[in-house]
Amino acid sequence: MCANRGENTMKALITGSEGFIGRNLSRELKDNGYDVVCCDIVPGADSQALDIMDKQAVKDIISTSSPDVIINLAGLVGIGLSWKDPQRAVELNTIGTINILEAIRESGIKTKLVVVGSAGEYGRLYDHGENVTEDMPVKPEDPYSISKYMQEMFCKIYIDRYGLDISAARLFNIVGAGQPKGFLFSDFAGGVAAAEAGVQDQVLVGNLQSARDYVHITDACKALRLIIEKGRSAQVYNICSGKAYKAREILDMMLALAEKKIQVAADSSRMRPSDTPLICGSHEKLTAHTGWMPQKNIEYMVEDVLAYEREEVKKQNA
Repeated sequence: MCANRGENTMKALITGSEGFIGRNLSRELKDNGYDVVCCDIVPGADSQALDIMDKQAVKDIISTSSPDVIINLAGLVGIGLSWKDPQRAVELNTIGTINILEAIRESGIKTKLVVVGSAGEYGRLYDHGENVTEDMPVKPEDPYSISKYMQEMFCKIYIDRYGLDISAARLFNIVGAGQPKGFLFSDFAGGVAAAEAGVQDQVLVGNLQSARDYVHITDACKALRLIIEKGRSAQVYNICSGKAYKAREILDMMLALAEKKIQVAADSSRMRPSDTPLICGSHEKLTAHTGWMPQKNIEYMVEDVLAYEREEVKKQNA
């Protein structure tokens, strides 16, 4: 956490700062001159302990730090985990956000809030799954996406009733070095790296036909920073690349980079109860309001994650 706050320095409070996005966003903001207060339920060396389900603790840290902007990244992440514990998904992703909203309202602090949602909020779009814009009707069909849409609905209430300054981002599939397991890129790359090292015999996969829009973590964090700086209140922004790739294509790219021939096997446990065939977003609104454009292509993402997972396998088997 930065110790000094200059006269013109923006102060940002990040909840869920020890997560994959939180760590990268903290770096992005600090590199751009922000004073960053980091909070997480499991704090790191540069963060404070905060459980967003503790309403008083949330109010205390917001009142004490008096940030110019709050970015809420705390909560349960991922569709797969939400199917295992739907109640927890709603508690953390919706009730946790309400605690932040109430803390802002009760403290009277003038601050901007940026909440982070999911492309899953759009639901099964079938033939309309390309070029998804923010004004398309939403129809979330899994506990994670439902909890994220509920978050947005409560934000709308606090905008309309109390005049809070809130912007929402809907993240499509974010990838990059250091992403935990349970996500397609890290699972595929981890499997390839382990198979290369002889740690396992094959790469286990789920549905290879679903197509997704992937954004590198550095591009996503820059988008969030620009939403802080230029995003408009009461607006929702897609953070996406505008291009979709099937899981099969990602896997084939990684296998082509493998140091030896690797076997692939289907794993029924990786199949989700609901798996949308195609979601590919439009970032036209985000670009128009902030000037953001994605910089990292799919080849860079594949190489970035695979290189990281190879190093991790080496460390684990040293």
